[in-house]
Amino acid sequence: MTLAILGACSSEPAEPIDSFEDVEALGEALFQDTNLSKNRTQACATCHDPEHGFVDAHLDEQGRVSPVSVGDDGMSLGDRNAPSAAYALFSPSFQYGRRERHNKQQQNRIYEGPLGGQFWDGREPDLEHQAGGPFLNPIEMAMPDRATVLARLRENPEYASALPRFYGEGVLEDEEAAFAAITQSIAAYERTEVFAPFDSRYDRSLRGEVTLSYKELSGKALFFSQFANCNICHQLYSEGDPVNEKQEPFSGFEYHNLGLPVNAEVRAKNGVTEPDRGLAGNPAVTDAAARGKFKTPTLRNVAITGPYMHNGVFRDLRTVVAFYDHYNNPTERATNPETGEPWLPAEIPETVALDLLEVGDPMTDDQIESMVCFLRALTDQRYEALLDDSVVCAD
Repeated sequence: MTLAILGACSSEPAEPIDSFEDVEALGEALFQDTNLSKNRTQACATCHDPEHGFVDAHLDEQGRVSPVSVGDDGMSLGDRNAPSAAYALFSPSFQYGRRERHNKQQQNRIYEGPLGGQFWDGREPDLEHQAGGPFLNPIEMAMPDRATVLARLRENPEYASALPRFYGEGVLEDEEAAFAAITQSIAAYERTEVFAPFDSRYDRSLRGEVTLSYKELSGKALFFSQFANCNICHQLYSEGDPVNEKQEPFSGFEYHNLGLPVNAEVRAKNGVTEPDRGLAGNPAVTDAAARGKFKTPTLRNVAITGPYMHNGVFRDLRTVVAFYDHYNNPTERATNPETGEPWLPAEIPETVALDLLEVGDPMTDDQIESMVCFLRALTDQRYEALLDDSVVCAD
């Protein structure tokens, strides 16, 4: 009894009852917490699974990775493929700006227009704002309002202890401050090396730790050459940039319409009939020429994060490369290899970026194979076991 009284009267600060060492650890817990959705079935990690390149790897009724995600109610379907949250920290805040590209082709060296932001249409400026969106999205986590999210937070004694410790006493009594604390914590987690380890075979080869195979090297040379010009849109830094230590995100975070067709399979399920306006749906954008444009995604982990493109319309990485090639090689690439049918028309044809897509030379089958091998070499080391072993890239 005496000891208890002495402890109660001690001037020593009370030990926190939570186990979070820092804000990043708190953010990881919030990122994984399904209790923060209406029916307690969905977390950030549901659509951005840390074990699968931070994309949604759930299977559809045919046993294939679904092109779009299912909402917290178990029925609602989105219309866009969940982009990887890996390396998203490198996307600048949404802005209109000017960017000098690093491609060797002298044309198209300067880009002026929308840059960065989060989501396919850049509608949220940064990671903090992006983190708050899914909680209140009616077909995602479906929470009715911030007050309900806050009530769920208070149910967890660890959160109730950690949030005031990191963000100040009274934070849980202030709805705006508490919601901001959630999003800031998740964003802090998304800025850790867990999301951007830069340890792929490509990165390790730059550090002299591994030697790329002949196919990987051939694909790399093609990728950065004027013959394929992939780096027009997918290279942010000049090669060997000492400031960034060659940590290339493989995206310039520009916006373009690639001429992609509708994903008819998804539309048949979700009942959407209107064309996806892309960038034009961003409240900060008023230009009609933005219709059908989407942000250039990172190519990091691209080999294990299909289906591909903003609507998941292609399932195989080779199909993606063939689709790009068909603009310069219409005879050899006249058909979609996944369907055996001619490529379907663009959903929004009037803004297709032909000035970029028609730059480059036709590719041979061997060059497409080499390109795929190089793209596989951009896989983080932790995910290399997920690579399709039917594709042989070793010497």
